[in-house]
Amino acid sequence: MSAPRTPVVADPVVVAAGTTAADAVAAAGLPMSGPKAIVVVRDPQGQLRDLDWRPAEEVAVEPVALDSPDGLNVLRHSTAHVLAQAVQDVFPEAKLGIGPPIENGFYYDFGVDKPFQPDDLAKLEKRMQEIVKSGQRFRRRRFADLDEARSELAAEPFKLELIEVKGEGLDSSEVMEVGGGELTIYDNLAANEDKVCWSDLCRGPHLPNTRLIGAFKLMRSAAAYWRGSEKNPQLQRVYGTAWPTRDELKAYLKLLEEAARRDHRKLGADLDLFSFPDEIGSGLPVFHPKGGVLKRVMEDYVRARHVEEGFDYVGTPHISKEGLFHTSGHLPYYKDTMFPPMEMEGSDYYLKAMNCPMHNLIYRSRGRSYRQLPLRLFEFGTVYRYEKSGVIHGLTRVRGFTQDDSHSYCTKEQAPAEIKHLLGFVLSLLRDFGIDDFYLELSTRDDSKPDKFVGSDEDWATATAVLEQCALETGLELVPDPGGAAFYGPKISVQAKDAIGRTWQMSTIQYDFNQPKGFGLEYQAADGTRQQPVMIHCAKFGSIERFIGVLTEHYAGAFPAWLAPVQVVGIPIREEHGDYLVDFAATLRRHGVRAEVDLGDDRMQKKIRNAQQQKIPFMVIAGDDDVAAGTVSFRYRDGSQRNGVPIDEAVAHVREVVESRTNAGPAAERAGS
Repeated sequence: MSAPRTPVVADPVVVAAGTTAADAVAAAGLPMSGPKAIVVVRDPQGQLRDLDWRPAEEVAVEPVALDSPDGLNVLRHSTAHVLAQAVQDVFPEAKLGIGPPIENGFYYDFGVDKPFQPDDLAKLEKRMQEIVKSGQRFRRRRFADLDEARSELAAEPFKLELIEVKGEGLDSSEVMEVGGGELTIYDNLAANEDKVCWSDLCRGPHLPNTRLIGAFKLMRSAAAYWRGSEKNPQLQRVYGTAWPTRDELKAYLKLLEEAARRDHRKLGADLDLFSFPDEIGSGLPVFHPKGGVLKRVMEDYVRARHVEEGFDYVGTPHISKEGLFHTSGHLPYYKDTMFPPMEMEGSDYYLKAMNCPMHNLIYRSRGRSYRQLPLRLFEFGTVYRYEKSGVIHGLTRVRGFTQDDSHSYCTKEQAPAEIKHLLGFVLSLLRDFGIDDFYLELSTRDDSKPDKFVGSDEDWATATAVLEQCALETGLELVPDPGGAAFYGPKISVQAKDAIGRTWQMSTIQYDFNQPKGFGLEYQAADGTRQQPVMIHCAKFGSIERFIGVLTEHYAGAFPAWLAPVQVVGIPIREEHGDYLVDFAATLRRHGVRAEVDLGDDRMQKKIRNAQQQKIPFMVIAGDDDVAAGTVSFRYRDGSQRNGVPIDEAVAHVREVVESRTNAGPAAERAGS
């Protein structure tokens, strides 16, 4: 959700043995203060280093600017340390948890006796401002051994636990305290003397000093379980945001206001689209009639597009015996995110968390020839994933959702063409719904964690190269995502920006050489031999539910006329004009337009306000003059009007806009006026 910026891109600089990185940066004439300051450097092994780092021998390093992605992470993690210092200044009994940078901000977890209140956050912000202005310096210090660390951190039980586990089983992007092969602590020193003001277990790196924190704000507090487990103590998590300048902070806060106005959870209730009844369970949405219309229109359109693109529609059950997910290889990797098994008739059954194993059984149900390939199977398959309660978020992160899921089975030689076909298909489909600002992300395996991936090095290299080449040929920006691959193969994901510049992951295309082997999938080649096909997974929207959530926010609930649950509402000026509009609405419905008439007791102006709040594209008004002349008057969502339109022309106008499937908003709805 951050605003675009142009970061400093500096050439490498050479740090002489025994001197600091800061010396080399200064000698190169690079900025050391301000929003484009160089704040850390990257060594030849890719590790970020503080500016007071002294290499043992001469080395070339890459300067990292404050306004770069890595620089922003350093800024935000340093601000998290300032928050933690402020908390222990104001609440001395507080115990320290973890405090990583996150997208657009940071958080820090604390063990305190009672939850933080808004007044507490105001006090903490004031204390943080004092720390920032004082210009405290961050200095890295290495513990000689574990006993020294245990002794110094004896009053911090959560830090002691991190020391004992040494980062094992922890997300290194979240737990900044340990890792990297050594145990270090950062002291906050007074600006002009070596007085230690505060210290925190951390692997770093950090800003040279707090004055480089240009602007920050504490956003909210919430409960959070220590290390994400409900078995552990509940801590208080304070969220904040930090930016190089006040202008960037203001722009971000304005963007948050707009995002709140577009929040699909609020709009879903206001527009009567969907809800999440407690009686059903967390993360399990139900669609109301209007939301059902939206979901059906989307699915009907997507289903028709798949048929046009050569896919065969299939259907599979919601549960399966455990063995299927062993064959596919999913259980060892995905068991924690699958619902617990159900025991029936001596077998364990799982709610399916993915559709691909069942599609493999459809492929395997009969012999296949190379002449049938590529074979493309598609379904709207509902899957269930046991997401943690803390990450569930409206329709965009749920426990039960429907994937527009397809699997293409092809020869290795056909794989590049099939991936290009899928990329072209998904991009055109997103454009059909008004999403047209994309970049691509290539997710590859993490070679340092071989136990998390299956398959040979050769297969991974081939699959990755094919995906990369196909992505580059689209002409779109391609961003690397090291370690983000599925266990069975690399993937391309389409990252799309919405109307206010936020990025959402949409379609994914995955190259799978492992499941065909596990299921023994074969086809008869032209020479009569039995060969193993390649399997290409593709979800066009990721899930229908999530895409509805994204579209709701993209359009702020004002869906294009072709998607709107109610496309036309008739509003009679007086009661006696109701029958006239009922006949008009019936004519529209015969042409497939979703039209209704407001025959309630409210006054006309109230009915217009109700229709505007429901974001209905066409309000059709009729009074005495319209009835006498056989006309109607249009009022559009932007408040503009078009009066005295003959009935036939009015019907044609609505049909033209709806059937054109335009996504251009009110201007298009007025087209032909």
